Amino acid sequence: MTQDVPLGLLFAIIAGLLVLSAFFSSTETALMSVNRYRLRHLAREGHRGARLAEKLLRRPDRLIGIILLGNNLVNIAAASLVTLVSLRIGGESAVAAGTLILTVVVLIFAEVAPKTLAANHPLRLALPASFIYYPLLKVAYPVVWVLNMLANGVLWTLGLRDRDARGSALSTEELKTVVAEAGAMIPRRHRNMLLSILDLEKMTVDDVMVPRAEIVGLDLADPWEEVLAELQASRHSRLVVWEGDIDNLVGLLNLRTIVADLAAGRLDESILRSRLLEPQFVPEGSSLNRQLVEFQRTGKRLALVVDEYGDIQGLVSIEDILREIVGELGSEGTPVSTQVSREDSGTFIVNAGLPIRTLNRMQNWQLPTEGPRTLNGLMLEQLERIPETGTILELDSYRVEVLETGDNAVRTVRIYPPA
Repeated sequence: MTQDVPLGLLFAIIAGLLVLSAFFSSTETALMSVNRYRLRHLAREGHRGARLAEKLLRRPDRLIGIILLGNNLVNIAAASLVTLVSLRIGGESAVAAGTLILTVVVLIFAEVAPKTLAANHPLRLALPASFIYYPLLKVAYPVVWVLNMLANGVLWTLGLRDRDARGSALSTEELKTVVAEAGAMIPRRHRNMLLSILDLEKMTVDDVMVPRAEIVGLDLADPWEEVLAELQASRHSRLVVWEGDIDNLVGLLNLRTIVADLAAGRLDESILRSRLLEPQFVPEGSSLNRQLVEFQRTGKRLALVVDEYGDIQGLVSIEDILREIVGELGSEGTPVSTQVSREDSGTFIVNAGLPIRTLNRMQNWQLPTEGPRTLNGLMLEQLERIPETGTILELDSYRVEVLETGDNAVRTVRIYPPA
């Protein structure tokens, strides 16, 4: 019967089968490699092709089943027709040559080239293909169901279960990689902010708090004239108030609540005490994520960090946490920029009391952040003593020279960044 079919028609049928094979191969690669999150975004925007593709990918075993069913059918049919054509043209001796030629053609035009194209442009092929596969899967579902049942039976025998398959949710580290490699799609500043937000879960209040010795506050045990002078000269809108010692804490003062009384000259100790707020305490080691949520819940902006014995170790504010996300803010105290100055030689004069994270963020340095939080603390840990002026040490690849010491601490240093 096939002897009556013109060779031209047989070649045309073979070419059509090869086109179908290329379609199945390319769309399989496209649907399996398409960005699921971009696909989900398009689906939420109402793109019908994206919605169909997302439905198909919810059961990849069924999708692969229908693709491989079609691909194998057209490839086997093409191989059968090539055998018939070879027999008609050159007899049995031409079958081997026909098989070799078909293998090369299939590899190039139905496998490698289509799959390479699909890998480079998955979305462009996956969305149109979903309009074909979705109804095709409905029609061929019984056959696909049987094939999947047999295939899953083999996997079950080998000890592989559906529940072992990993979900598409990204871990924090994977999400950080996605953000870091977003390139021009996300501005660099926004990318840094997103990475900082993801890093909050690894950071604690200890990393950003103002140490106990640097807490600016108001001592009600001082003469009232000195208290008034401190209030008038304060560069902070909120102050910690104690009596005699910070461990004898009285409360927190928002200067806005006493501005009118202070300006009118009627502010006295009883009025000031009546305006004090109950302080919030947070245990050291608390994560910044949790503390940010706590600030949002209570509406407070300051919290005192305490150790296991209840002793105050430092002060953390919502501004400290936001600074970790968005970078340096205009602060109420001395601007950080005035505490780091560049010299003509390329070195930097730095206040050693600055947090190491702040320095790294400002100067794009890589000073070690494990351990002490300030540059002074890091140097004391390395040297195990109070260094003399002129002492030089290496912190990783950074050369640090002590310029000034005082009150059992390093005050000012010169930093020689790596070339």
